[in-house]
Amino acid sequence: MVKNFVQRRLAAILAADVVGFSRLIGLDETGTLAALRQLRAELIDPRIGEHDGRLFKTMGDGLLVEFPSVVNAVACAVEIQRGMTAQNADLPSDRVIELRIGVNLGDVIIEGEDVLGDGVNVAARLEEIAPPGGVTVSSIVL
Repeated sequence: MVKNFVQRRLAAILAADVVGFSRLIGLDETGTLAALRQLRAELIDPRIGEHDGRLFKTMGDGLLVEFPSVVNAVACAVEIQRGMTAQNADLPSDRVIELRIGVNLGDVIIEGEDVLGDGVNVAARLEEIAPPGGVTVSSIVL
């Protein structure tokens, strides 16, 4: 009998999502998508790279990132949120783009380029309860 090998590892996962994405798209679909592309190119993706993160999934207005260190994941989250505050400073309040971010450290399963499992699920749940512009971390991260 041959057993299927499942690759597991401990990883820090950052989950981020745009607050009020549907409202922003409803106001200005083209402008919102262009602004998000610009934020990814100028702020989010560079911070991820600087902290040795690997973006493994995007979902419209959200993203999931794996880090080898929880310190790197939290530092990246804080820098992204600070950068978002600066980016939003001159925008009208109805055009402000805010993120919610959750960070968890947990066991994950690697399937090709994808990362799955409880470590990812908990990060996504933390992102859902994070305040707009904030970062929520699991107790293990503290």
